[in-house]
Amino acid sequence: MIIERLKSKIHRVHVTQANINYVGSITIDGALMDAANLIEGEKVQVVNVTNGERLETYIIRGKENSGVICLNGAAAHKARLGDIVIIMSYALMDFEEAKTFTPAIIFPDTETNKLL
Repeated sequence: MIIERLKSKIHRVHVTQANINYVGSITIDGALMDAANLIEGEKVQVVNVTNGERLETYIIRGKENSGVICLNGAAAHKARLGDIVIIMSYALMDFEEAKTFTPAIIFPDTETNKLL
């Protein structure tokens, strides 16, 4: 049996930018991506803690240690600057593998969006 399991999570970062005129996606600080085992183009779920919105999109790599969390295109309508979001990705894996798999979960500084 194959199941979908949490692979990566960036817990409680704040939105620093929203660019309605961009094609679409979310730009994430490259250092956060590396720490959370995320890659450019990967599908993520973004959960807005501030307003309850949820969306799926793909990642664009942002400048390392910039703290950038930017919702682009239509996703920009789902958050305002300063909103707190959680970013998660999932992976398909064998049920037995899933029992022992450890997801990469990071808790950046909520003021700067940088690694502690």
